[in-house]
Amino acid sequence: MYPKIAVTHNKTIAVLGGTGFVGQHLVHALVESGYQVRVLTRRRERHRELLVLPRVTLIETDITCLSSLHQHLAGCHAVVNLVAVLNEKRKGDFQRLHVELPRMIIDACVANKIDRIIHMSALNAYAGKAPSRYLTSKGEGEDTIHMGADEGINVTSLRPSVIFGPGDQLFNRFAGLLKFVICLPLACPNARFAPVYVHDVVDVIVKSLNNRATFGQRYDLCGPRIYTLQQLVEFTIKTLGIKRSVVPLGDGMSKLMARILSIAPGKPLTYDNYLSMQVDSVSNKPFPELFGITPQPLEAIVPRYLLNQTQRGQFDRFRLYAGRDD
Repeated sequence: MYPKIAVTHNKTIAVLGGTGFVGQHLVHALVESGYQVRVLTRRRERHRELLVLPRVTLIETDITCLSSLHQHLAGCHAVVNLVAVLNEKRKGDFQRLHVELPRMIIDACVANKIDRIIHMSALNAYAGKAPSRYLTSKGEGEDTIHMGADEGINVTSLRPSVIFGPGDQLFNRFAGLLKFVICLPLACPNARFAPVYVHDVVDVIVKSLNNRATFGQRYDLCGPRIYTLQQLVEFTIKTLGIKRSVVPLGDGMSKLMARILSIAPGKPLTYDNYLSMQVDSVSNKPFPELFGITPQPLEAIVPRYLLNQTQRGQFDRFRLYAGRDD
């Protein structure tokens, strides 16, 4: 289970992006730590696993509407912004969700006298310097939300590498894909990552909320080991105990595959994703000692939920999200 952290007041935390992968884990952790949680979502009834939790209120609204943010953040102690999209479903999604939304969050926080924001960014997110539109927009959003300091808002940004854990879009996506192919052509096989466990990320968020030492800081969050994309896929194959081969593609074929798959249903890989993987998602900084967390290696965690999913045919989502068991 998540470690319980003493809460001196009955405070309400608003979570934007609370119905996503990291968000659902965070909501459970906040509840266990004694907070009231307010989740803003576009489709309330799709998230019954959160509706049954005590001290959680799901509000159906459009978070890209400034007046809605002003209304639904009223009375909150802090805001956690987890909103992000890897691929644009509509043109302008990166700008609207990664850049404009942080500006609106600041405005709504000022209007409601909220002085605490925790913002989820990404490694290699640098405004004007990143190789992809995703990373550039995340960098612009990160810089934008830190401008809230000029309005008296205490902001902390988290910059994780890829995040793994129950319900992830990393190993679960590999596993799903490997069910249907014998031989997997792999774009960008040498792209490097330092996968970080979702519970470690969530612990950082909860511990940051009332820690003044984190105000104004930007933290890189990485797991203890670095892997290439090919190594991550091969680990998935080994964990599942299946026979599959991986064909690493060169740069030219990786570009071509990215362009082809960007027009496929669901956009499993886009050219912007390819560009993002041209820089390693690793950090030369250790996991921040301030939080007292020893980041978990994926070898100790992934087999638990990946094999469980395979054996059951689907996730028992409530049980898997219900706290830390390591």
